[in-house]
Amino acid sequence: MNLSQTLYKAKIATNILAKLPHQQRQQFLRDCALGLEANIQSLLEANLKDLNNAQTMNLNNAMIERLSLDETKIRNMAQSLRKIADFQDPLHRILSGFSNAKGLDIQKVSIPLGVIAIIYESRPNVTSDTAGLCFKSGNVCILKGGKEAQNSNESIIQIFHKILSQHHLPLESITLLPSMQKREDLKELLYAKDFIDLIIPRGGEGLISFVSEHSKIPVIKHDKGVCHIYAHHSCKIEESIAIILNAKTSRPSTCNACETLLIDKAFAKDFLPKVALALRDRGTLLKGCEESCNILKHHTIECELVPTEAYHREYNDNILNLKIVQSFQEALLHIQTYGSGHSDAILCEDYSLAEEFLNQIDSACIYVNASTRFSDGEEFGYGAEVGISTARIHARGPMGVESLTTYKYKIRGNGQVR
Repeated sequence: MNLSQTLYKAKIATNILAKLPHQQRQQFLRDCALGLEANIQSLLEANLKDLNNAQTMNLNNAMIERLSLDETKIRNMAQSLRKIADFQDPLHRILSGFSNAKGLDIQKVSIPLGVIAIIYESRPNVTSDTAGLCFKSGNVCILKGGKEAQNSNESIIQIFHKILSQHHLPLESITLLPSMQKREDLKELLYAKDFIDLIIPRGGEGLISFVSEHSKIPVIKHDKGVCHIYAHHSCKIEESIAIILNAKTSRPSTCNACETLLIDKAFAKDFLPKVALALRDRGTLLKGCEESCNILKHHTIECELVPTEAYHREYNDNILNLKIVQSFQEALLHIQTYGSGHSDAILCEDYSLAEEFLNQIDSACIYVNASTRFSDGEEFGYGAEVGISTARIHARGPMGVESLTTYKYKIRGNGQVR
């Protein structure tokens, strides 16, 4: 079956999924969770094939870490499906209701988006999470994972398809496309505006740019995470160091990890060596502006000089940029210039400054005295996420089931004409 036939059948399946009772959608997800847990060994065997193949692909450590599955990760995938199942029904909700001057009864009601294509790299858990979120919200999903995870993804989808058959539902409700050898092969998918309602790309900067440039379908970007933390001189030192360590070193490969630490000049000579020593103990490679490198040199702490263009970079590794700023306004300007609109944080005990930071920074997630690592669907109570949107329309930040709905108006009259 060619791609057009696959997408046509997926479009037809939207009529069935949109009408499924909520209880059946819930039971399907719970059955899929059981299926994952019952097939842990086969999933690990499939993942091992991908990990062995990855040795010939020159994947970096971040990609390998995202690709790897273990029993705990698989059980977490199953638990995410159960949490998604337990959420209230996102469909058929009356979002608002009113009568107009002519006596028409108007209701705004939530409905599925339709067919959602999700293009992603490396993470097999995305296959399970996004399939579950789409199904819960009555959407058909077309999944295009990276070739590095094809065996793992196929093993997961086999389980979902088995459960679809048990529920007498079309397999096209959840479709995993075959591996594509080069990015150009994506174009046929990106041009399929007659069948697909939304494209969600998750991955590296190159993938996001390619999809955004070539898609003829609306795109919600889940762009790179160039996240910042600004440490103001009013902050609590020990608490702030713990937050910075968590934001950078707890899982450096994720998009919500901190990439640049901005330090208020007013206490840089005292604070910077302390935080740098703590980061060094966690194996962090430090790259700094000239002033920060000079301060650390006096404490025999290694620090590479960071080129200006590196402030735009998402490392996905245990590497951190350091920059001393003269003022709060300079910190804001740096984030506005180099940030990706993902997640940024301020560490301070000045209430008015914290509020100004929250109001001035226009990222999807903005924190006061907390780690950027909380930008996550699970932490936000969504069970999982389709991704973390850095777009400015429809949805921003972690996207759960409600972000996968749109609405229509139901209007009831009794003979009105205009």
